[in-house]
Amino acid sequence: MFVLGFAGCIGALRENTFLLKFFSVFLGLIFFLELTAGVLAFIFKDWIKDQLNFFINNNVKAYRDDIDLQNLIDFAQEYWSCCGAHGPNDWNLNIYFNCTDSNPSRERCGVPFSCCVKDPAEDVLNTQCGYDVRLKLELEQQSFIHTKGCAGQFEKWVQDNLIVVSGTFVGVALLQIFGICLAQNLVSDINAVKANW
Repeated sequence: MFVLGFAGCIGALRENTFLLKFFSVFLGLIFFLELTAGVLAFIFKDWIKDQLNFFINNNVKAYRDDIDLQNLIDFAQEYWSCCGAHGPNDWNLNIYFNCTDSNPSRERCGVPFSCCVKDPAEDVLNTQCGYDVRLKLELEQQSFIHTKGCAGQFEKWVQDNLIVVSGTFVGVALLQIFGICLAQNLVSDINAVKANW
């Protein structure tokens, strides 16, 4: 992106047709790659859904290994009011949260605090609210934690915000087409001025 932006900016400032053509061609290439990705995403949406589940489950396994990943998972679970990929039992994949008898962790049979249903009366975040919650019956769990999976909640969010998501993609595409047109127009203007010499 830096090279592309540099080529477009310097090409326009110095009226360099080679850099402007480079900018146009690569911006057009990026546009067609995005268009292809969008069409393929629509055609292979079931495969993408499977990959999303695989991605979430792998990240659940590595929850305590990377603080940035941990913060990302916590944000997603809080934002979409969800827990795990398909539900709270996905946390059995994590060595700290699994329910095996050999697990010595205090978080055994629990979930991260981001799965917990927030009490509006609490000012301080209770980071231990998910401890031992999966030992309770499933119906009891619903009053303590979110029981819906994040994959389903994300899919629902995309469907609910389809106009915003598609509008963003169309807006970016129009900006790219506008940039290509402006660059080509400047190239033709430069060539017309050079022809008058």
